[in-house]
Amino acid sequence: MVRIAIDCMGGDHGLSVTIPACLRFLKQHPDVQLVLVGKQAEIEAALAKKKALEHPQITIRHASEVVEMDEPPAQALRNKKDSSIRVCANLVKDGLASAFVSAGNTGALMAISRFVLKTLDSIDRPAIASALPNMKGKGTLMLDLGANVDCEPAHLFQFAVMGSAFVKGTEGIEKPTVGLLNIGEEVIKGNDVVKKASELLRASELNFYGNVEGNDIYKGTTDVVVCDGFVGNVALKTSEGLAQMLGDIIKTEFKRGLWPKVAAVFAAPVLLRFKKRVDHRRYNGAALLGLKGIVIKSHGSADAYAFFYAIKRAYDAANGNLLDSIRLTMSHYVPLAAPASNSTPEAAAAPVEAKPDQVI
Repeated sequence: MVRIAIDCMGGDHGLSVTIPACLRFLKQHPDVQLVLVGKQAEIEAALAKKKALEHPQITIRHASEVVEMDEPPAQALRNKKDSSIRVCANLVKDGLASAFVSAGNTGALMAISRFVLKTLDSIDRPAIASALPNMKGKGTLMLDLGANVDCEPAHLFQFAVMGSAFVKGTEGIEKPTVGLLNIGEEVIKGNDVVKKASELLRASELNFYGNVEGNDIYKGTTDVVVCDGFVGNVALKTSEGLAQMLGDIIKTEFKRGLWPKVAAVFAAPVLLRFKKRVDHRRYNGAALLGLKGIVIKSHGSADAYAFFYAIKRAYDAANGNLLDSIRLTMSHYVPLAAPASNSTPEAAAAPVEAKPDQVI
């Protein structure tokens, strides 16, 4: 029985989104127990409205505090020790939940999760990983998407290991292909960090495809695309903006007079299929990889449909033994994965103090 903790209070919409998503998920997954974390009276009232107060697959864990979406991470970590995020993290730490899902404050989620759960051995920095839709009808896992704006080559290598393990565990792909995001496919392209990361990847037994460019993300050239958090976050936000713009343009053009409106009626089936294929909600749920626990970050503005997929992401990761997969894979690459000021094997094997994460 998989047990998943849900931060019911987080996000822009809170209980109006999390409760319907949880109930829909339970209908499709009889092997799951959900622990709903938040203000108990409010959760009970929301369940009562859905006639699910006595649901056999639901338990409630009270949390007296809520981390606000604009609250500084350090303040949330220091002052709100009974927040819904903190309680969820403690449930995972204590083995009372296999994973937890939150749509709350990203910075606070990262800070609290790292403080409570700690990082896995040989992992210096947790990374945010999420799937983006591609032309093959699946998703391209991309990381880091914003947790680490400055990285060493070894950190990019660690991201590749974690991303590969995540895809293997959730998608069942035995040897996922890994691409390193760059400004060109040629080995000579890129800055020193990317070049040295490429050398580490080529020296490993990972299924390294080589350098990939931005358009390869959506072609589905590789199963995993690795980059630092600055580049990844810019790419993600640019993609979201482009998708929104294209959707708005299509709607506007079909409203330009009578004939476009008539054409829209005949084009409706095609447009609906198009919308489904590019619907970002189906890819909601970013994993905070590298922690001693499974943590899934839902988009703060997610609706119930999108939050459902975030829960599914946690379920798949728990079922795929994600943590064991990352531990096993990393154990083969300890020298390569160690941060160092240069790329020599001797320096790579020497332990150094990792720089603190820069969460955005």
